Order: sequence, then structure tokens, then C-alpha cells
Amino acid sequence: QMQLVESGGGLVQAGGSLRLSCAASGRAFSTYDMGWFRQVPGKEREFVAAITWAGAYTYYTDSVKGRFTISRDVAKNTVYLQMNSLKPEDTAIYYCVADKLRTLGAWTLDPPKDYWGQGTQVTVSS
Repeated sequence: QMQLVESGGGLVQAGGSLRLSCAASGRAFSTYDMGWFRQVPGKEREFVAAITWAGAYTYYTDSVKGRFTISRDVAKNTVYLQMNSLKPEDTAIYYCVADKLRTLGAWTLDPPKDYWGQGTQVTVSS
């Protein structure tokens, strides 16, 4: 099993920044692609960003390109999501995920199923 624990969420004004962290434990972190989804209550979960197991490739949903950056530190078993120029529409619960069954481009239509964190709330005020 792999356990994923997110942190770094909070309340920020529009235009501000936050950095989310996801600490992984259990299985071989370095062999898993990692990523982030977000969800607003009453709406479907939305793919945000993902990074391959070696960190060579990243993938973003269009609405966050140029504002968010995903990265990983294999030595620390941690994946990060740096969020800049935040907008009120970025408000959501952000979930960390791990997967090794799908290409990153498939995550939007076929989200990972096995390893999810508990989520961290991000609120952006206008």
C-alpha cells in the first residue's frame, strides 16, 4: 500500500501563491507517476497536473498552464504543486494521487483509482 498525505492548503487572496506538498510512504514512490486532482463540492473531480516517475515529463490542464508547476523530490518521497497567480475559481479540495498504470494524458478521462490522499482545502478570495 501507499499512503499519501497532503499539506499546504489554506486561504489566500486572488493573485497570491500557495505550495502544496504530498508526502508518500509505503510502496516505491520513485516508480509511480504522481499528480493532483481537485474537486469543488457538488462538481466532478478535475485533473490538475501530473509528473512522470522520473520527473522528465509533466502534464497540466489548460486552466492552470503557466500558473501552476508540479515537481517531485524522490529523496524526500514528496511531490509539490506550486500555485501562483491564484484565482477564485481555483478554490477546491486538492488531492494527491499516485499511479503506474496509465499515461499522463489518460488521467483526465481515466483517473487513477488506487492511491489518493485525504485532500487539502485551497480557498482563494476575490
